[in-house]
Amino acid sequence: MVEQSVSASERVVPAPGAVLALLKPITWFPPMWAYACGAISVGVASGRWPDVALGVLLAGPLLCGTSQAINDWFDRHVDAINEPHRVIPSGRMPGRWGLWISLIGSVLSLGVAAVLGPWVFLAACLGLTFAWGYSMPPFRFKQNGWIGNGAVGFSYETLPWITAACASLGALAPPHVLAVAFFYGLGAHGIMTINDFKAIEGDRQMGVASLPVQLGTRRAALVTGMVMIGAQIGVIICLAVWGLILAAVSVAALSLLQAIALPRFLNDPAGKAVWYSGLGVGLYVTGMMVAAFALRGLW
Repeated sequence: MVEQSVSASERVVPAPGAVLALLKPITWFPPMWAYACGAISVGVASGRWPDVALGVLLAGPLLCGTSQAINDWFDRHVDAINEPHRVIPSGRMPGRWGLWISLIGSVLSLGVAAVLGPWVFLAACLGLTFAWGYSMPPFRFKQNGWIGNGAVGFSYETLPWITAACASLGALAPPHVLAVAFFYGLGAHGIMTINDFKAIEGDRQMGVASLPVQLGTRRAALVTGMVMIGAQIGVIICLAVWGLILAAVSVAALSLLQAIALPRFLNDPAGKAVWYSGLGVGLYVTGMMVAAFALRGLW
């Protein structure tokens, strides 16, 4: 009997599972969550929830998924050192399919964004600009951890939050919504740094100046925690000034738990990065939703 199976190295078209792996569904949650927070923070008019749902899908599977494909395509040489099992260096994504999927995803994202209106379309253009600039030479923002992680934090948290708020209102979101969205995007810089601890050796070899490479693991871990907690302190102060005391106390409690967990992360940054990501990020995004519901009460 003739063997009918085709090995990964012999494929001309990637298998559906390889495409899904390239788009990394696990990464879609932050921008989807931020988009939902943005809609909630301004109150969603009756009948607008279908648009919000479409916006959430745009923020996650389309824009975020496309950004992951872009990053993996331009990072394929680094991944061959750090994570050779990934879909492109392993050969499961043959030829230039990583690039084609990035381009198709970009066009499709812009098409869906156009349906949702000018605010969303402009935001999608900005988000895609950051996505390509983050990974693609000669820009390659990720070459410097301070710049690259800031761009991702803005794209994953601030931009979708503001986009959803503006789309729901049909106008620029009010200053208090913009302020909270800004702080949560700033804190996401620390969340992005957590991901860099798993790629230190490859980053050194390829000249990527991530914060663990620049500062060493312990100092980078300290910066991670301080940025996340410091941004939330900004949110707490804003909520308190606006009279949203219960929300301010709730976010403060969530931030305190992150601070209590931080020393364990500092003692073994590389070994505990995944642990702190699961715990700290979970508490962080919970605070985002608390703040979003509190802001809704100002309307």
